[in-house]
Amino acid sequence: MIQFVIFFIWLAVDFKLVLNSPTLGSKDNPRLLSKGIIYGGFEYPVYQKHSVFFYHEDSEEMYVGGTNFVLKLDVEGSHIMENFSLKAPDQQHCQDGQCENVITVIEKFQDSMFVCGTNGNKPQCWKLFSSVNNQSLEIVDSYEGMGISPFVYTHNAISLTVEGDLYSAAPLDTDGSSLQFRRKAGSRTNVWMYDNWISEPTFISATWVEQREEPDNEKIYIFFREKNSDHNPEADPLISRIARVCKVDEGGSKRFFQNMWTSFLKARLVCGFPEKSLYFNHLRDIFVVHAKDWVDTRVYGLFTSSWNATAVCIYTIGKIEDVFENSTFKGYNKNIPKPRPGTCVKNSRNLPLATVNMVKDYPEMNDWVESIHQTAPFYVSSNNYTKIAVDRVQAADGCMHNILLLATDSGKIHKVLEAGEEPFIISETQLSSHSTVQSMKLDSKKKKLVVGFSEKISIIDLQRCQEYNQSCADCVLARDPYCVWTEFGCTPTVTGGIQNILDGNRSVCQPSDEEQKQVNRTKRETDSSSTVDLGTAHSVPLSVPFYLSCPIDSYHAVYTWEHTGQSSPCLQMQSNCLHLIPAMTQENYGGYECVSKERDYTKVVKTYQLKQQTIQDTNRNTDGSNGNLIIQSASAVVPQITWITLTLAVTVSGIFR
Repeated sequence: MIQFVIFFIWLAVDFKLVLNSPTLGSKDNPRLLSKGIIYGGFEYPVYQKHSVFFYHEDSEEMYVGGTNFVLKLDVEGSHIMENFSLKAPDQQHCQDGQCENVITVIEKFQDSMFVCGTNGNKPQCWKLFSSVNNQSLEIVDSYEGMGISPFVYTHNAISLTVEGDLYSAAPLDTDGSSLQFRRKAGSRTNVWMYDNWISEPTFISATWVEQREEPDNEKIYIFFREKNSDHNPEADPLISRIARVCKVDEGGSKRFFQNMWTSFLKARLVCGFPEKSLYFNHLRDIFVVHAKDWVDTRVYGLFTSSWNATAVCIYTIGKIEDVFENSTFKGYNKNIPKPRPGTCVKNSRNLPLATVNMVKDYPEMNDWVESIHQTAPFYVSSNNYTKIAVDRVQAADGCMHNILLLATDSGKIHKVLEAGEEPFIISETQLSSHSTVQSMKLDSKKKKLVVGFSEKISIIDLQRCQEYNQSCADCVLARDPYCVWTEFGCTPTVTGGIQNILDGNRSVCQPSDEEQKQVNRTKRETDSSSTVDLGTAHSVPLSVPFYLSCPIDSYHAVYTWEHTGQSSPCLQMQSNCLHLIPAMTQENYGGYECVSKERDYTKVVKTYQLKQQTIQDTNRNTDGSNGNLIIQSASAVVPQITWITLTLAVTVSGIFR
């Protein structure tokens, strides 16, 4: 036992135990974890406290706003195409970065890029055009930015452009108050909200849903959370909301509600377990997947709860509209006037006073907007997700599948398949080790995800099929609609490739000679006299502690070590499975196989053959110990693991007593 502890003390110098590795065999964790940080993209010369993107997937360029600058980068984000400096004017007595111009808005507005920033606590906007020599951007005009950009970048703000109109929500006061959603500029009349409609809001997102057959009936949907009017001590202090206004709304008449929304309605956005009265009330992010038929447009909401869990709930615009069109109005028990409050009309200034008054005093729906799964969120996780994007991917059979791309607060991206009613967590990619995601944009056409951090912009290829390239079974079990198995290995999806996205059943694969060989080997009893190739060979002296290692290819699999007909579980260490031998005896020699089993697929990941090594007297220390030999035999084995701590030495030594 002393030798065993000495062995692990030596290991502690070079290795480190990672205690929070995902549990093997659990589908609540990503199936595949990237082996280290994915590098590439664009690195800022100075860390950015805040960044904002504008990126259209039909373009070959992206715009990035940071502190005192706007950059135009190539589509790969690797080099600067144009650069513009937007510094705030010098001011006296500047403190805590108040003279900085942190860019908070970049939108395509009318015929130019429209950029707004804090401008030293005096929000300002600019129209930017590429200069004639294409070397830098130039300002054509500037505008006051109050109500579009916040005074301070940490204050809440959103923006949206629709058919030449700019919608925004940003504080009108330096303390972050007077926050409401407005149509701020463009061809239509400027309109804003009535103060009593919302209470201390945090706006998350706004989106426009087109209705090509009835354009005058199109709505702008606003997602936010606000202070709960229920003062019960057990009630959550925040409540999540969806509101809507009509695109054609021009405000009320000159005598009543002039320049106020006449179509504003709001409803509670519910995500949780209604039967248990457990709700995720903290809306964090929204992503909208538009459909050909507008009623099928999907809204993916990312929520957190008071018990530190995160959930994704999915809604359809059809069901959302059903609430707004058919629910009764909270607090109102009289006859509903006509036209119904919230109805889109071409001339809102001519609406009857009764309709406008009801919008003014009773804008909230009685019914709640429930997710399509009703009884539970689509996905619940202990991960602290902060951003969401959703891609539509066409599989080899022509069917469409939705992939959720979720950013964690620790710089990771999880790729999650929407597999019918349940999520399937395909993979985890580490992009940064020391900052959270500031902004995220999806390019569905190029199948890339652009992710902004304080130190860099990372661009992920969503078709990382080489990670499942070991066999057809590995490719199919991944259930990744971006990838199929072909004669060239696991490749980006093409018609005719081998896939099984619905359940990952590998029966679609033709068993290759190698796969059949692996199946046969798992059934064979291995011993030291076997004449077949048993993999890596090591000569190890008697009484020496020793360990074997094999890589973890899938965290949904269960790994075991097979030796002379006996099976033992692996000791999970970061991205490897270990088998520890406290002191070599005659029974420990022979063949070892590291075997993984995922669903009905069993494969041999790695094999070893251990043979006895004769100890020569000249190798012994003066005290008769063979400590040097212990170190030599141990260091000759497996370099893949990163570190093991002394904590493990104590724990494992207890196991083998």
